[in-house]
Amino acid sequence: MNLADRLQVARGEAVPTVTPSAGAPAAVPVPAQRPAAAPPPPPPSDALNRLKDRVGKALFERMGSRMNDPGLSEEALRTIVLGELDEVVDEEKVPLSSDERLRLTAELADDVLGYGPLQRLLDDDTVSEIMVNGPDRVYVEQGGKLLRTGSRFTSEEHLRRVIDRIVSRVGRRIDESSPLVDARLADGSRVNAIIPPLAFSGSTLTIRKFSKDPFTVENLIDFGTLSPEMAELLHACVAARLNVIVSGGTGTGKTTLLNVLSSFIPDGERIVTIEDAVELQLQQEHVVRLESRPPNIEGKGAVTIRDLVRNSLRMRPDRIVVGECRGGESLDMLQAMNTGHDGSLSTVHANSPRDAIARLETLVLMAGMDLPLRAIREQIASAVDVVVQLTRLRDGSRRVTHVTEVQGMEGETVTLQDAFLFDYSAGVDGAGRFLGKPVPTGVRPRFTDRFAELGITVSPRVFGVPAQAGAWS
Repeated sequence: MNLADRLQVARGEAVPTVTPSAGAPAAVPVPAQRPAAAPPPPPPSDALNRLKDRVGKALFERMGSRMNDPGLSEEALRTIVLGELDEVVDEEKVPLSSDERLRLTAELADDVLGYGPLQRLLDDDTVSEIMVNGPDRVYVEQGGKLLRTGSRFTSEEHLRRVIDRIVSRVGRRIDESSPLVDARLADGSRVNAIIPPLAFSGSTLTIRKFSKDPFTVENLIDFGTLSPEMAELLHACVAARLNVIVSGGTGTGKTTLLNVLSSFIPDGERIVTIEDAVELQLQQEHVVRLESRPPNIEGKGAVTIRDLVRNSLRMRPDRIVVGECRGGESLDMLQAMNTGHDGSLSTVHANSPRDAIARLETLVLMAGMDLPLRAIREQIASAVDVVVQLTRLRDGSRRVTHVTEVQGMEGETVTLQDAFLFDYSAGVDGAGRFLGKPVPTGVRPRFTDRFAELGITVSPRVFGVPAQAGAWS
């Protein structure tokens, strides 16, 4: 067993015993329900902790400037670190069992080459979010529930070192002059860090993980997030180039659903994505990914989402996908939707479709254009065709609870009509999981006329009509 395999064993990971033949793609099964995570390892003894601190400091002293040498590849750096680590452990001359030595080596290798005590959590596919509230309080979200883990950092300095490692890899910085930052990991996971003096209880780190293999619409149907009928309707909406807003609270799965909706865009179209930190994992070939930029140390050089939305209009996009509307860029987005850029997609934080419309009104006002409220509502009613509402229920599951058509204006009010609603009447099972499901309201949306013009067919059962009826109600 080589050193890399021994480190896997020390972390409690399985070592593969079968190697696929050359050129054969590895099968990646996607279970309908993810297995429960293994319990965290027991906390190390004080003696092993003290030894780890000593060895860690000695290792960092020996490595010196080589830690940040841009000429070293990750593999070359790993080889050097593991070699130095073996020498430092030998020099300490502390009697260790083979298991303790492997564990010490694995944890220190994670500290130097990975993300310290977070590495095991990052490698765990059942963990969807990691929340660090100071050096000794690390929480995770698993299956929609928050749990405290046995992982901890040795000190505030240790936590800061991991944060610096994360943000420096994407060209960001964090210090007293810029004490909060949004960044991302190499796998696309979203990171937010905030340090003292803004974080009173110690440096705070939040990591929103994303699946290595993006979820498909079949996965969301298996999870119960969507029904097959709802998926068929949304597929038709994207194919018909309707403008869709995905609405929901924090952690409801808006980005995941936006990824799935974007997968319905035909391959022959040019897609421009605009995000604060790149998260979307579009599978099409012709995609231009734009990311905003914060100001530099002099407070200059910032490029906002609004700047990127305006610039994207000059890039001949067939579709514009904005990761999240949260400011004045909402006005530019609505104007783009109203001036020929049909089929655009975005998300907004709101608790219902009606709230999403009100939220868009507020965001447009943030553009500072001093527009009358009726003019803003007319822009929204004309631009947005569909609002898809996501909700995280008490059992931790994420469900689409509304698919709502924006029909237009009636007096001073934007009129909405639900095509699907979540039925809560079935109650919960013995495990506390909701048994309800989304059901069609039976109302035929007006945008189905557009489906007919474009030759897009939708099964009558999508709107709650039996297949043998052969017509919509």
